[in-house]
Order: sequence, then structure tokens, then C-alpha cells
Amino acid sequence: MSLTSQDGGGRQSGRGAQDGDRRRRRRRVVRWSASVLALAMAGTATAGYLYYEHLNGNIRKESLNIGDSKDRATKAKANAAGQTPLNILLIGSDARDSAENVKLGGAADIGTAARADVQMLLHVSADRTNMSVVSMPRDTLVDIPRCTDAKTGKVYAATADTMTNASLERGGPGCTVATWEKLTDIHIDHFMMVDFSGVVSMADAIGGVPVCVDANIYSHTSSGHGSGLKLEKGTTSVKGKQALQWLRTRYGFEDGSDIARTKAQHMYMNSMVRQLRSNATLSNPDKLLGLAETATKALTVDTGLGSVTKLYDLSKELKKVPTDRITMTTMPFVYSSDGNRVLPRPTDAAKLWRLVREDVALDGKDKKKTTTTTTKVTDRAAADDRIAVQVQNGTKSSTETAVTGRAAAVTELLVGKGFTKAAADTSALLSEDETLVRYPSADLAGDAQRVAKVLGIPAGQVKKSTDVDGVTLVVGADWRSGTKCTADDDTTPASANALNASDTKACMHVDPDYTW
Repeated sequence: MSLTSQDGGGRQSGRGAQDGDRRRRRRRVVRWSASVLALAMAGTATAGYLYYEHLNGNIRKESLNIGDSKDRATKAKANAAGQTPLNILLIGSDARDSAENVKLGGAADIGTAARADVQMLLHVSADRTNMSVVSMPRDTLVDIPRCTDAKTGKVYAATADTMTNASLERGGPGCTVATWEKLTDIHIDHFMMVDFSGVVSMADAIGGVPVCVDANIYSHTSSGHGSGLKLEKGTTSVKGKQALQWLRTRYGFEDGSDIARTKAQHMYMNSMVRQLRSNATLSNPDKLLGLAETATKALTVDTGLGSVTKLYDLSKELKKVPTDRITMTTMPFVYSSDGNRVLPRPTDAAKLWRLVREDVALDGKDKKKTTTTTTKVTDRAAADDRIAVQVQNGTKSSTETAVTGRAAAVTELLVGKGFTKAAADTSALLSEDETLVRYPSADLAGDAQRVAKVLGIPAGQVKKSTDVDGVTLVVGADWRSGTKCTADDDTTPASANALNASDTKACMHVDPDYTW
């Protein structure tokens, strides 16, 4: 579907036909330009024309990643057809860099450091058949790497256990990208950032987005907290300031947490996708011209995406994904010890990052792979009692300490299975999300795969590595107990709260304390 509507009337001839073509071409350009912000917020936009030079000057550009190069994630390899996945970090900034943004955001003065209060990783599969979005709550405690502001040269030292939204004020969106890559080991190709006024202008541009609440809601407290959102029970089409209120509401939705707010944002984005693809509005060229100006002025992208042409090319890729193959999720989490912040849930979050890294659809509708990426091994394994295996403890995670004695326990397990040369390496205490078997050279590949098979470790977790001298088993955070490392499946963790973009029945639950 296209955001442009069909021009009516019969055919013209001569100069009249040429003038008509020019007018239609201009309308298509303007309509597409207004959809640029939808691309940032909803991860989808449809075609118009390639070029509107005036808008190029509006788009702000910054460096993609300003963290240390050693923290950069490796870009995914192309599939058999030469296609690669596409990862875009969508950032919602709470910047108060204008009088309008201060009025919309409130509670701060112009110039207050911007924070990344909305962070969503948009992953488009290599074959463009599906799209996954993973939100990270703004109060997630993460390790932020060392970042260098590309404009000023100021260096921000690395920090630990810091709220993820603070990454934006440490040199710009490139530090938020660096933080995501360090946490997830997912290579990010682009970022797109919008502010309060951008959200409002886009909501107006598409004529409103339908949202649903299961009771009357008024997000307001006696102490003045709350977004001010006031809706009647049922479905309402929100736009302008009311749309921004929906996206910012915490007081009044479910348990009043940022998790509930993230859920409401997913519902809004899914509804926006459906609205854009229904071609329901966007019919007034004069109005859209002004909105396109506002939208592109509110948009900040990385330098590799900094033109209308490049944004249009990206939109063509995104629109290939059917609505019913778009899945919104939230990073699985646990609450911090004081209950005021959240942390990635060790096993579930690691699994979700793995699924994205390996380009596995989060809707569970991927066709079963008929080929394997595992390297074919021609080396024959030695007898079990002749295979020397070093066992290391890698069970430490961002939220849990290492399991004491785990390397010794798994070593004992191996010896009991006939691997009498297995030995625990107590000098190393590592942190690995998943259990790995590493080997240094091709002549030990068969031995490594034999160890993996006996313990139930997936073949994809057997890796050649020059960091080890012999077959080395690293017991990861996915195998903290038990005697068998069961092969991980590719189902999306229930704790990710997946929501499909085609779900038209989704409705936010209202806290009874905020009804009217």
C-alpha cells in the first residue's frame, strides 16, 4: 500500500497533461515526506517519490556509534541469497531544546540534557519477510561504555549500573547505540531519533491513531504527576498532544510502571502501522507541506541515513514486511534489589538477543531451515577417554553471581561419562550467556563436537577460537544447574510479552485509581 492517494479525473493532453503530472508528482513527494517520521516511530513507511531537496537540509545527522571500537558488535553475515538483516535503533528523546518541546514535555527548562526515554531495536529479517521490535525500559540498569562526543571531543568515562536513558546525554545518540551493542552484541546499522514535537506533528499528519482503554482514564495525581491523558472507555483516535500523552502515560496504565508504558507504546505503534498502510488520510497537500517541514526538523539520524533519498530507500525495504509479521516485544527483565529499577532477565534476555542476532522471527512463523550454518567437520573424534577437556565456569551474568563450583561439577559429570581427561580450570571466572565448546584448530573439531553431543550442547555453540589451547567447555548462564545442557529452542520467551501488529483487539488495562 502507498501513503499517496490516487488522483481523480480523466487524462489530459499537451501542456495540461505535463502540468498535471508535475502537480501529482509534487503531491506524492510532500505526502511521502510527511511519512518520514512514521518511519522513525513505527518502523514502516510507504512509497512516494525519491527526492525533495528542501527537506534534506532539515534532517539533523550525528555519528552512528561513538563508543570504543573494541565494543562494536560484528555485522551479521549474508545468507545464501546475499541478503543481510537490518537493525535500526529507534530513540524517543525527551529533549527540551525549544519552547515547544518544553511546553509539551513540561518539568524542565530549555537546554536540559536530553535523555533516551524510548529505546526500541527494530530488526528486519535478511529476507524481509518479518520484523521484530524489542523495547528496553528507560530505567534498565546497564553498563554504558566510554563514549566520545564527535562534535566537541569530550570523553565520557565508562559507567556501570547506570539507567540506560542516560546514555543519550553522554555525547549523543551514538552513545545509546554503543550501549545497545555492548549489551546485546547485535550490530546496529542505523539510528533514528525523534522528539516531543515530532511525535505530535506525525500524529496530526496521519489524522489520528486509534487506541483502546478498558475503562475511563485520567492520568493525573493530586501532586501533579501524570501525562494528563483523559479518555473514555473504548477506542479513541488520538492525535497531536493527546497522542504524546498516550505515549508518555505511566500513571493510570496497569501497574503504573515503565513496563506498562512500553506496552501502550507498542499498541500505538501497531495501530499507526495499520493506519499508514490503510491509506486512510493524508489527503491535504498544503497541510502536509507544513507537517513535513516540522517532521524532518524533528528527525535526527546517523550520517549513513541522512538524506530523503536514503530514507526513501529504507522505507521500501520496510514496507516489504507484511503487517501480520511484525512483532513488538519488551526485553525480559527482573527488578533490582531496591525494586526501583530493572535489569535484563539473565536467561530470557540472553535468549531474545540470540534470536535477533541469528535472525530468527519472534512470531514463530519462520520456515524450518533446510540447511545448517554449522561448519562441516571431517576430523574424526578420538575415543572419549583420550579427549582432554578444560572446563571453565562462565555462569556469571549481569544480575547473578557465578554458581560456585560449577566447573568442578560439570567436570565430574564428564568424567562419569568416560571423559577421564576432563579437568576444571578454576583460574578463570567468565561470563557467557550460553554454554560454548571452543577448540583451536581443525584437528580438534571432531573432539569438540563429540563433547557437545554427549552433553546436549547445540552444534551451533561449538566454536573455533584462537583464545584456547585445546578443547574448552565454558559452562554458561543458560546451564546453571542440572546434568544436561538441553538444546535451546527458538521460541520467543513468554516474558518478552510479544504483541503482533495485526492484533486489533489489544486494549490497555486502566488502574481503578485513575478512572473517572
